[in-house]
Amino acid sequence: MRLYFDLLTTFLKIGSFTLGGGYAMLALVEQAVVRQKKWIEEDEFWKMITIVQSLPGVFAVNTALYVGYRIAGKAGAAVSFLGAVLPSLVIIGAISTCFQEFRENEVVMRVFAGIRPCVVALILAPSVRMFIKTKLSLKYLPIPILVAAAVVFLKMSPVYIIMATIVCALGWEYWKFKDVDANENENQNDDDENEKKAEEFISTKKEND
Repeated sequence: MRLYFDLLTTFLKIGSFTLGGGYAMLALVEQAVVRQKKWIEEDEFWKMITIVQSLPGVFAVNTALYVGYRIAGKAGAAVSFLGAVLPSLVIIGAISTCFQEFRENEVVMRVFAGIRPCVVALILAPSVRMFIKTKLSLKYLPIPILVAAAVVFLKMSPVYIIMATIVCALGWEYWKFKDVDANENENQNDDDENEKKAEEFISTKKEND
């Protein structure tokens, strides 16, 4: 029961102070899950992020579900999900009742204007760390740069980029497996040929004897 309470309170805190979307919460999740609670090792955490970001759905919710399920099964996933979304539901529900006054409040607008640079940093920092933790070679660095340029300057839809990535990845894996099978067949043929030569040599030697 204590574990469920810890999951709930942890994701309540994360959900309450996450500004700027799912990637902005990475620093908070890592601090809580990896460094404080030590529920997940750091390497596993970044592998988890790779899996979560490739799934459809809200990134923050997927992260909460994964961590909760990893720690305490289905019940843990449900508790983590509740903790992650409850603050947003409460805040949005409160804002919707007085949206007009809230939107035109000068103090609120200044607060959000000051928060924007912090949100950029919160998104950029874990993105850089994610690139480092994946231990990719620098030869892959042009890929995210080209993708970002395609989205920003060419106005290309991310949907097409994701679909193209999936097709290229499947084609690459198919080519690798095909190459491996070809090498295995070649090695098998070489082994059969060597075995045949050995049998012929033994047979010839017996005849000579």
